[in-house]
Amino acid sequence: MSTRFVDRPAGRTPATTVSDTDRGHSDFRSGDIRRRGTVLLVATAIIASVFAARLVDLQAVRGEALADAALSQRLRTLEVPAYRGSILDRTGQPLAVTVEARNVTADQTLIEDPAAVAVELAPILEVPQDVLADRLTGDKRFMYIAKGVSPQTWDRIAALRLPGIFSEETSQRIYPADNLASHIVGFVQADGTGGGGIESAYNELLTGTPGQQTYERGPGGRVIPTSNQSSVAAIPGGDVQLTIDRDIQFVAQEAIQGVVQRSGASSATAVVMDVQTGEILALATAPDFNPNAVTQSLPEERRNRAVTDIFEPGSTGKVITVAAAINEGAVSPLTPIKVPGQLKRAGKSFNDHWKHGTLRLTMSGVFAKSSNIGTILAAERMEQSKAKLANYMERFGIGEKTNLGLPGESGGLILDQEKWSGTTFPTMSFGQGYSVNTVQMTSVFATVANGGVWVQPSIIESVTEPDGTVVATPDGERERVVSEDTARQVMAMMEAVIGEGGTAPQARIPGYRIAGKTATAQFVDPDCRCYAGDVTSSFIGVAPADTPRLAVGVFVHQPKRGRGGGELAAPVFKEITTYALQAMQIAPSGKRAPRLTLTTG
Repeated sequence: MSTRFVDRPAGRTPATTVSDTDRGHSDFRSGDIRRRGTVLLVATAIIASVFAARLVDLQAVRGEALADAALSQRLRTLEVPAYRGSILDRTGQPLAVTVEARNVTADQTLIEDPAAVAVELAPILEVPQDVLADRLTGDKRFMYIAKGVSPQTWDRIAALRLPGIFSEETSQRIYPADNLASHIVGFVQADGTGGGGIESAYNELLTGTPGQQTYERGPGGRVIPTSNQSSVAAIPGGDVQLTIDRDIQFVAQEAIQGVVQRSGASSATAVVMDVQTGEILALATAPDFNPNAVTQSLPEERRNRAVTDIFEPGSTGKVITVAAAINEGAVSPLTPIKVPGQLKRAGKSFNDHWKHGTLRLTMSGVFAKSSNIGTILAAERMEQSKAKLANYMERFGIGEKTNLGLPGESGGLILDQEKWSGTTFPTMSFGQGYSVNTVQMTSVFATVANGGVWVQPSIIESVTEPDGTVVATPDGERERVVSEDTARQVMAMMEAVIGEGGTAPQARIPGYRIAGKTATAQFVDPDCRCYAGDVTSSFIGVAPADTPRLAVGVFVHQPKRGRGGGELAAPVFKEITTYALQAMQIAPSGKRAPRLTLTTG
C-alpha cells in the first residue's frame, strides 16, 4: 500500500486526523449512555407498574375491605342500658327509681403518666391514688376506673380533659326512702338483676331491653363529631305499683323497731290489711336494711320475715276453733263452759297460762280470758271434731301460701289429719302444733271481719308494661268460710278481749270499737322437742269493729323484756292502727260495743 500525501495550504494548521480506533471508542460511549437510559427507563417503568399494581390492589381490589378494617379500628360499639322500671306505692310515690349515671373508663395506652392522672382523679372519685394508678397502668385499651358516678361527677372529670379518660352511659338504682319497705321492694345486685322482694319477683318486667350506640374515635380516643354514628334506642322496663301506703308503712316500721328495742326481741313483724279487698297497706319487718347500701347489711337482715318465717300462732289461733264451733252449732257466745284447773288428754296434762281452780265461764269468757282448757272443751263439742277442725283450718288458709308474689314465701306447716297423735287435736285447738306466717294469720282475722268471706291477700296494685299499657291486678279469689252470723258472733267475742276482764285493754283506741285477740306462743326447743323458753307475743285486731275496714297484726319474736301479747304487741297495734284510721279518714264508731257475760253462776 502506498503512502498518500496531501498538500496543505501554506500557513494553515493541519486538521486532526480521526483514526478508526477513535471512531470505535466514541461509538461505544454513545451506546452506553443510550443503554443506561433505556435500563433506567425500563426500571422506572417496572417500579411504576409495581406501584400502579399495588395502588390498584389497594384501591380497586382490596380497597373496600381495607377501608372497612380501618373503620372497624376507629369504631366502638357500646351497650346503652335500659332504664329499670320504677316501683311505686299505692299513691304513685317512688320506692325504687333509676337515674342517669356514668361509668368512668380508661385507655391505658393513651396515658403517659398514670400517677399524675391518679392525683387528678382521686379527690373527685374519692378513691385512693395508688388504687387509681394501678387501674391506669398497663396496655389495655379499655378499663373501668369507677362505676355508677353521677353526671355531675363526670362533668368535673371531663373538664380536666385528661388523655385516655372516657365515660360510658349507664344508670343507677336509687331507693329514695332508704329503709322504707326495703323487704318488700328488695334490691338490685351487682350484675343488675333483682336480689330480693319485688326487684327479684318482677325482674324481667323491670329490666327492659338494652340498646346500642356506635361511633368513631379519632386520635387520642376522642369521638369524631362529624362521623356517622348509629344507635338503637333502649326500651325502658315496666313499672310495678304496690298496694302499700308509704306513710302507713313508715309508721308500722317505726313502731315495730321501737318494740324490738324496748323488749330486746330478736325480730318483729306487722301487717295492715284492708279486710274488704285483701290489699296489704303495710308489711313491716324489723330488723330492716337500706337497699342503697345493701352490701353493708347481713343476709338475715334482708330476709322478709313476714312471709318467710313461720311460727306457732298460739291463742290467736283460737279464733279458728271458736268460729268452727259456732258455725257448726256446737256453742254460742253465752254457752256455759266448766273449766277445770287441769285437763288430761292422751296421757298429757293441759293447763292455762295462769293457775286457777274450777272456773264457770261462758264461751265468751273462755275466749276473753284465753283459756286453753276451755277452748279444748269447746272444740270437743263438735261432731267429728277432728275432721271438722282440720277442714276449717284448710278453709281459713292454714298450710297454704297466700301467693303474694314475694320471694321465699312459706305456706306454713300443718300435719295431715291421718298423722295426728292423741294430743294433736287438743294442742291445735288452742293454736299450737301448726305454724303460720304473719300474713296468713292476719288474713284469718280479716276473713272474720269481712263477714266470714276469705279474700286472697294482695300486694300488687298494677303493672305498667314497657309500651305503657297498665294492667290492674284482678280482684282476689273469694271464698265463704263461715256464715255471716257466725262472723258477727265471733267479732263480738273479740271485742270482749279489749273490754273489762279481757287480755288486751292496751289495744283500745278512743272513739273506735276494737276487736282482737292476744297470744303468747311458745317456741319449740329443738333439743328437748318441747315447749320451753322463748315465745312469740302477738296481737291481731280489727278496726272499727262495727264497720270493719282494717285488720292489723303485730308479732314480737323472742322478747327478753316482757312476754305477753297484751303487754308487748297490743300497744304497737294501737300506735299503727290509730294512724291508719286517721290517714284513711275512717269515721269513728257510732255505737257502743255489746256487753257479753264472761261468767256463769
